Amino acid sequence: MTRQEAMDQATDRGTDRTADKQRIPLNRDRVLRAAVALADATGIDALSMRRLAQELGVVPMALYKHVANKEELLDGMVDAVVGEIDPPAADPDWRHVVRGRILSARRVLLRHPWAARVIESRTGPTPAVLGYLDSMAGCFRSGGLSADLTHHVMHAMGSRLLGFSQELFDTSGPSGPPDPGMAARYPHIAELAATAAHDGGSTVGSGGGCDDQFEFEFALDLLLNGFEALNRQGWTSARTA
Repeated sequence: MTRQEAMDQATDRGTDRTADKQRIPLNRDRVLRAAVALADATGIDALSMRRLAQELGVVPMALYKHVANKEELLDGMVDAVVGEIDPPAADPDWRHVVRGRILSARRVLLRHPWAARVIESRTGPTPAVLGYLDSMAGCFRSGGLSADLTHHVMHAMGSRLLGFSQELFDTSGPSGPPDPGMAARYPHIAELAATAAHDGGSTVGSGGGCDDQFEFEFALDLLLNGFEALNRQGWTSARTA
């Protein structure tokens, strides 16, 4: 086979793949799944309607029959990702149920590292996020927490319910001993930095290693145990006020 013949065959295969994509009916689910896969592969900043259309083998205008604009596309992508979170487990201990779902959410966001930033960028919760939060509130209520306590629990948990948290500072800089001048001025921060052992590769929703899996689960367990203690005490916001 000559070089030209090989090139012609490769072109034919590419044409066949494009034709195959075009023959598959385009619908909203297919658009969203392709957008999620493209964001996973190239990053959310590289995602555009034109790039997505190329991936699907259609003209850009074809996408607008299924998503009105880029913002609606992002909303749908969030819902697709949230839909991957495991349903509540059958367990009599509400803390185990909540913990399991939150850690499932975290695993989902680790599969889609762009998703936390997109969730934070939404002007309001999408339908799937609302459904997930409603279900989580139901887990607290089924566990015996009052509506009053559950209200404040949801506030206290914040984005942690969805598997990520916002750190105070970006700690993704180079590791190593603290600068002597900084250590002299801020001795306690330097002491903590020297004793920290973080896995930067497990971060979700922040640039730093201080949101690694251990730190996330430590704070999660602390919160859940604290909520249970308040529940047993019959805590109410009226009494606190």
